[in-house]
Amino acid sequence: MEVSSWEESVTASINTIYLLFSAYLVFVMQLGFAMLCAGSVRAKNAMNIMLTNVVDAVVGSISYYLFGFAFAFGEGSNSNPFIGTSFFALFSIPNDTYDYSFFLYQWAFAIAVAGITSGSIAERTQFTAYLIFSFFLTGFVYPIVAHWVWSSSGWLSASSSALLFGSGAIDFAGSGVVHLVGGIAGLWGSFIEGPRVGRFDAFGRPVQMRGHNATLVVLGTFLLWFGWFGFNPGSFDKILVAYPNTTDQGNWTGVGRTAVTTTLAGSTAGIITLFGRRLLIGHWDALDVCNGVLGGFVAITSGCSVVEPWAAIVCGFFAAWVLIGLNILALKLKFDDPLEATQLHGGCGAWGLIFTGLFAKEEFVIQAYNSGESGVERPYGVLMGGGWGLLGAQVVEVLVIAAWVSLTMGPLFYALHKLRVLRIAIDEEVAGLDISSHGGYAYAHQEENQPRFYADYVRIQSDQS
Repeated sequence: MEVSSWEESVTASINTIYLLFSAYLVFVMQLGFAMLCAGSVRAKNAMNIMLTNVVDAVVGSISYYLFGFAFAFGEGSNSNPFIGTSFFALFSIPNDTYDYSFFLYQWAFAIAVAGITSGSIAERTQFTAYLIFSFFLTGFVYPIVAHWVWSSSGWLSASSSALLFGSGAIDFAGSGVVHLVGGIAGLWGSFIEGPRVGRFDAFGRPVQMRGHNATLVVLGTFLLWFGWFGFNPGSFDKILVAYPNTTDQGNWTGVGRTAVTTTLAGSTAGIITLFGRRLLIGHWDALDVCNGVLGGFVAITSGCSVVEPWAAIVCGFFAAWVLIGLNILALKLKFDDPLEATQLHGGCGAWGLIFTGLFAKEEFVIQAYNSGESGVERPYGVLMGGGWGLLGAQVVEVLVIAAWVSLTMGPLFYALHKLRVLRIAIDEEVAGLDISSHGGYAYAHQEENQPRFYADYVRIQSDQS
């Protein structure tokens, strides 16, 4: 039956509204990041960390518009499977393939990456360094990975015409593209800067530095949970797509299932982290649960559209132990990441990619990447009987992301370190970035008690003079 232009217009309108609404949900995650970060740091650094979250959004907007989208999705004669379109093909939206709503949705993902990295280097980083790495990460490093995996011409893409290992890497909403990229970048930033002053004592034993406001951490977690319903289900960028040879299926079936798998993975990881940490430290901790929930979300983000709900529970179960294990390892190595961003986004992101290679279901893979077309055969999860092609592509994605981000962000952070624009001075760190860099504290009671908070800073400055 021929589809009328009116029906086509209505379909396009509904798809656009759905994609824009999903973009708004993903953008709400910036508020979640801000609250999570603010609550996880000490009060004397709250103003600084909130400012850096705003900077990630505004700087990321400009760099992604000028450069990032062209690298990730730009089309043209110079486009290739490794770096997208030419560096000089800027201002690439809209074009014949993509529209403004698609750009907005992808922009919301791009600025999330910088937010992840900011958490790893919190409480000891100069503001100038945030401006530099945020621009570079969202304008170049992240978009190249997005092109590899999400562009139809990307060499790792599961939608390309030349599928790696006959499969391509399935990273539906970005366990690797977003979270592993942000986690590896944070790893290098935190490693090169070194631990915060006082994080480890003279004998190398960890000293607890709890954030100042658990309420903000919980609020941030729920805002991120809410935003993840745009992050994962929204990655079906068209909700109305006619599947051939079917009357009762379409992208809307995958959208609902994706929301369910996301919820189950996060919830499972949260409860496992709650009891796991209870066994290790001897008491219940709401903050550990929050990180566990987020770790489950990060892990399921790769395979959320292609696995059964029961498999999402398996994903969340192991994500919790990945997070717990990496946190223990970080302490042993004297690695200091105030928000556990490297362990959470990097570790759980890598696990999510491997999980997809183990548990992806063939029917759902065809739904998500071939619009449910009959007669199509694709590799799927090893444990589901689908061969090794998909798992091989997933492992390749983990390795190339780790290598690419290390080769780009590692030298950048090292250069900033050598130029003395990465880490703040010790006396400023002791006093807090709010007073030393921003001229005032985030809370009124701190201003009223400024001499008590400011004493160490004044004393050190006096001694130096």
